[in-house]
Amino acid sequence: MDAWKRLGGFIGSHMAVVSPVCVALGVLFPQVDLVLRPFVTPFFAFMTFQSALSNTVGNLARTARHPAPMLVALVLATVVMPCVACALATALFGSNPNLVCGIVLEYSVPVAVVAAMWTNMLGGDPALTLATILVSTVAAPVTIPLTLHVLLGQTVEIDAARMVGEMAVSIALPALAGTLANDLSHGRAARELSPVIAPAAKIALVLVILSNSTGVAPYVRHLTPTLVAVAVFIAAFATCGYALGLLAARVLRCPDDQAASMTFLVGMRNISAGAVIAGEYFPGEVMFPVVIGTLFQQVLAASFGSLLRRLRRGEHEARAAA
Repeated sequence: MDAWKRLGGFIGSHMAVVSPVCVALGVLFPQVDLVLRPFVTPFFAFMTFQSALSNTVGNLARTARHPAPMLVALVLATVVMPCVACALATALFGSNPNLVCGIVLEYSVPVAVVAAMWTNMLGGDPALTLATILVSTVAAPVTIPLTLHVLLGQTVEIDAARMVGEMAVSIALPALAGTLANDLSHGRAARELSPVIAPAAKIALVLVILSNSTGVAPYVRHLTPTLVAVAVFIAAFATCGYALGLLAARVLRCPDDQAASMTFLVGMRNISAGAVIAGEYFPGEVMFPVVIGTLFQQVLAASFGSLLRRLRRGEHEARAAA
């Protein structure tokens, strides 16, 4: 069992390397998708369930009593980022609606459940993080179709009813199930079940990234200047997401733990959910902007984690000198 848990810990601590490797393998061996594709939705539901095992209804209640950081993070992630992404993508790549759609979809998906991992490593506020992830995830079946319809409804045909149903099965219901399981077991699910299944959830994440990456194989193998420009845009805009979360926390004068949480809550997106949606509902080219974000998200998370540590050390030294 210890070896099993160490495996999960190794994957989690090396996601900045694992994610790009999975993308590369998916591009080099796209045939693996024939085996993995039927399991993507179950994998995704399992990952969401495992992450939610650390949450409780009490987390949401405590955060609701002081909701400003959560509300600001949700507005930035759910409204501001998609709208700005749409405006910039239209201005830069408007001649290709599929690429614009992929960029908007990348920033319309809910907050990444892996944000909880980074928040824990940086001493963030677990109640704020888990409550925000839960709200974002449960609302996703409504917010994703609504965002795509409002921003792209004139150019992209969206089967909103089908999307709502499948997002409910793969995200919302597992999130609620995990939260209720932890509450009903009085925390035993978080203490005993979650650590046992966490390595399996990380393996599932690796397999989902690998499967989703196969969708961009034709485009990566035949990169055009436009696709390179899209990749650069995604990297720059993702960086802005983390920075925006940190800036918002500073404006709200949040303590260090909440600042760490807001940085990752605004910056990290559930790319796997976006890839599943792109693969199910849109032409293959839409997948490129979504999955290419996998190359940058974990690396940027590690970089901003280092920045947060430096900022904390600087503030502590300044207080000590005063």
